[in-house]
Amino acid sequence: MSDSVDDIFSVAWDEREGRTVPDSDSVTLRNGAVKLDAVFLYADLAGSSRLARVCQWQTTAKIIRAYLDVATRLIRAWGGEIRSFDGDRVMGVFIGDTPNSNAANCAREIDYVVEKIIAPKAREKFKSVRDNELQITHCVGIDVGVARAVRAGISNNNDLIWIGKAPAFSAKLSDVRNYPWCVYISSRSYKKLSDSAKYDGDGKDMWVGVERTVGDVKETVYKTKVIRKP
Repeated sequence: MSDSVDDIFSVAWDEREGRTVPDSDSVTLRNGAVKLDAVFLYADLAGSSRLARVCQWQTTAKIIRAYLDVATRLIRAWGGEIRSFDGDRVMGVFIGDTPNSNAANCAREIDYVVEKIIAPKAREKFKSVRDNELQITHCVGIDVGVARAVRAGISNNNDLIWIGKAPAFSAKLSDVRNYPWCVYISSRSYKKLSDSAKYDGDGKDMWVGVERTVGDVKETVYKTKVIRKP
């Protein structure tokens, strides 16, 4: 084990600029690193530990699967690439001409499906959800910036990890629990939104700026509860 750690610590990174969102096979396990300027979206189902505690495992699994199915389909529909599943959370990576607006619109559509479809159907279908007054909710966090993708693990047992503020910050934003405010974006991402992703049909800003301490950093972030029908 000591030799393995020494080998990892002594590696010289072979970094390249990314033109597309990398997958594991496109990054060398030993020393590959891909630098990418991208938008990172984390969608995280809230309260899954309570779900597992008071519902049958089959019910919990169905609700989590429904959430991840919807989030994955919408991320893909808006041009994002899925690069990580972690329990009840999924990460999407957006690049291209309008990645911030695409991610923000995607997040609001995920919010719509949770609010208007998953939550009411879960209450209708599952007695344990009704009896325990479970609220099916979630949060989506978005940030933009430069990150590096590297592979971690060993041969045949590895995956990409993402190093940088944007993936870490978006993941922290997805941990916010403040229903009905279920979509949060960084100020960096907000500033790059198109008008159609920022304002409603009456020209009113759909986003509200708030001060939050995310991790150990205090920043202005923007939140919305204006859902968007897919």
